[in-house]
Order: sequence, then C-alpha cells, then structure tokens
Amino acid sequence: MKRIAAAVGVSVATVHAWTHDIEISEEQRRHNLFGPRGPQSPERIAKRVASWKRVNRERRLRFQAEGRAKAREGDSLHIAGCMLYWAEGAKARNTLTFANSDAHMVRFFARFLRESMGVRTSDFRIRLNVYTNNGLSIAEIEDHWLDAVGAPRSCLRGHSLNHYPTSTSGKRPKRLLYGVCTLKVARSTWLVQHIAGAIQEYGGFDEPRWLDGTPRKERAPKPRSTSAGA
Repeated sequence: MKRIAAAVGVSVATVHAWTHDIEISEEQRRHNLFGPRGPQSPERIAKRVASWKRVNRERRLRFQAEGRAKAREGDSLHIAGCMLYWAEGAKARNTLTFANSDAHMVRFFARFLRESMGVRTSDFRIRLNVYTNNGLSIAEIEDHWLDAVGAPRSCLRGHSLNHYPTSTSGKRPKRLLYGVCTLKVARSTWLVQHIAGAIQEYGGFDEPRWLDGTPRKERAPKPRSTSAGA
C-alpha cells in the first residue's frame, strides 16, 4: 500500500480504502509477509529492518545537510519561508504540512515552495476545514484558497466540515469566514528535512527529534496477577 500511495500521490489510508475489500489468496499472503523465498528467521527480518532504518536516516541526514548549506547562502526568501514553517508548520519527519487561516500567509508560503524549493504546483495537496452558515458556498471557499495558493482544482482533497479546535474549551468559537487551509506536498521527506536542517542552521542549535523522531518510552512490565488463594 505504501508503494501504491507513493506512485499515485495519495495517503496510505486512501489506498487502504480503495483496496480493503480485495481478497487475496493464502499464497499471496505468504508472499507479502515473507517474500518469494518463504519464511525468514526473526534475526533476518530484524537485520533487514535495521538496514532499512539506517538507509532512511542517512537520507534524512543528507537532506538536512543540504538545507544547512542553503541557509548559509543568506537568501531572504529561503530564510522567511523556513522561519514561517518553524512557526506554523507541522514537525513530522516525512511530510510537509502547513495550515493557516490567513490567505496572505498561505500565498507567501506557496511562493517560497515554488521559487526557493522548486516544488511543482501539481505536487500540492490542499485540504480545507470549512465552516458552514457563513453565507458562502463550498465552491466559493475553495476558489478563495485556490487563488491564494495558485493551484488548480485537481489539487483539492477532501474537506472537514465545522471541526472546531479543542482549545475553545466548550466556548462558542469565532467562525472563520473561509475556514482553514492545510497545504501538503506529496513525497516531501526531502523537503521537510531540508527545512529542518536550515532552521537548525539559522537558529544555531541541533534538534535530534527532527531527524530520529521522539524517543519511545519503554513500557514498564505489567504486574503478574495472583489468584485469591495464592
């Protein structure tokens, strides 16, 4: 499913929705799990997993190094775009996601992606959190954000309707006329890691979590239950 998602530029969840009702044979299932050579030992599987993690970490490290090198050039658009992403972007390791309700800010960030990072408009993915009963149709809201991003309707993905943030704490939230636009870039590990490296270079610090993720906490062993008569 990950390979299909990468090939067609959609999420793994979308591929799952497309394919969840496809039945496969037991032979196909074994092939997916173990490959054409049959079952593999846990040690061999662990070795392959470790190797794959190492390869991907080296790629992320290389992309960060490219971002650091670009930061040393002192390009003003690059500086502004990276700082904007530091403030408003998601900090995932493999997908660039930028969300905001300010059309001017979204327009500027899209310009940064095109002019400074060389991202194609066809790789933009746009999702909206739309508030109804604002006197505007969904099409009018879509046109507002497509104009801001400078993207065709083919970049639109599914929208959320009337999803209010939990920060409102039960209070009546202020409805945004055009809602919130979330801009993602397909296949963007290189891009988000480039920006992460540049931010660290501009800020003069190192943030290992942007490279390796947040360390997982070890789970404490569950206490063994004892019978009443023990």
